[in-house]
Amino acid sequence: MVTSIPEIDIPKPPDRDSKPAQYLRSIYAVRERSRIVLDQAKADKLNHFDVDLSKFQDTADYVVAIIKRDFAPDYSSIPPHGRWQHFEVGGRPRVTQLLQSWPSALDSTERTRRLIDLFLVSVLLDAGAGTKWSYTSKENGKKYSRSEGLAVASLEMFKTGMFSSDTSNPHQCDALALEKLTAEQLGKGMQVSDSNPMSGLEGRAALLTRLGGALRSRPDMFGKNTRPGNMIDYLISHPDTVAAAVPVVPLPVLWEVLIDGLSSIWPATRTNVNGVSLGDAWPCSIIPSTGSLKNIIPFHKLTQWLCYSIMVPMTKLMNMQFAGAELMTGLPEYRNGGLLVDTGLLTLKKADTARGLKIYNETMPNASVEVVPMFEPSDDVVVEWRAVTVGFLDELLGAVNQGLGLTSSDKLSLAQMLEAGTWKGGREIAQVSRPITKGPPIGIISDGTIF
Repeated sequence: MVTSIPEIDIPKPPDRDSKPAQYLRSIYAVRERSRIVLDQAKADKLNHFDVDLSKFQDTADYVVAIIKRDFAPDYSSIPPHGRWQHFEVGGRPRVTQLLQSWPSALDSTERTRRLIDLFLVSVLLDAGAGTKWSYTSKENGKKYSRSEGLAVASLEMFKTGMFSSDTSNPHQCDALALEKLTAEQLGKGMQVSDSNPMSGLEGRAALLTRLGGALRSRPDMFGKNTRPGNMIDYLISHPDTVAAAVPVVPLPVLWEVLIDGLSSIWPATRTNVNGVSLGDAWPCSIIPSTGSLKNIIPFHKLTQWLCYSIMVPMTKLMNMQFAGAELMTGLPEYRNGGLLVDTGLLTLKKADTARGLKIYNETMPNASVEVVPMFEPSDDVVVEWRAVTVGFLDELLGAVNQGLGLTSSDKLSLAQMLEAGTWKGGREIAQVSRPITKGPPIGIISDGTIF
């Protein structure tokens, strides 16, 4: 199920000791550091969760059942996890319709640039919106919430030219338009109101404004007209890209564009090493503090979600391939993590449950819905939960492929399991466990830049 690509050399990870910040910002560090937490989980020595390994097979069986229900026997038809599917909620082929709306003379490179423009903005807006927000599509009048609602909203804003400063081409994203975007404008586009509140609106708007600055500061990656989609030209011309029958881009080269080219978009108050901001990386008490690495664990969730998402149009429209895609990890967000809690593999410890419920009551004093423990993203509970999620997703991949009877030649990739199994399964079990909010078993106080 994984496309065969030529064997090429993958850049090695930065040295942990001499370049700690660069290492913690690399894709390599996510799995390596999470593995430390997984090892503690297997020994049931986590600080905040009890681990019942007897429930691991139950979790795997649940994921297998979801995948069989929706895709058996044609597992090769499972798409990789990405934003494309969210745009097509309700069976409406919105991306295809968008492509068809453009002039037939438009070449595949420019079509891909435009989709990357759209996907990048949409992914950065795809942090948790809260349980009360929804979006009513202007095209069909239907109401959508959560990731799909954010996807449809961002697509419809994109089509109006909200992210473009070029009136002759509204279907693009560029620095000039983003830098002028206000929270009020974004809120209007997202249909936010007192009766339709969204978590982290200000954070989202600030993220897009900073994105404009990042695009402007790297013309080598994003071109003189400062568009995210211009990264295609950078990737194709990169010396590490192999121009075989099709362009083969080493995954770390794409990662460099996203993690370095967009480094300035993340809040400066986040974790840093030697003055270098690390983005989505946090101290974790279960990890021993060693040297310059301290006890920091990186996740880079939105960067990974973006990486998964923009690889899809590049592959579909230009047949670009990515060597080393297996370096990517499962996404440490509340659907995948919630699955592990709702199936009983992880149970939040009593003291943390009590503390989290107190935070919930203080944060949402008038709420009369399903109450769950709630924490800040930086809380050690959340960091440990995210780390063990990354680790167990790797473990689940092997168990799920075994449960589906798939051999080495046709095994699901991690991206396929995320799409058809764990993310979807996490959502479905949440709907059963908490039918009113349909939210996760542990709440996150979203700032609009993490989940």
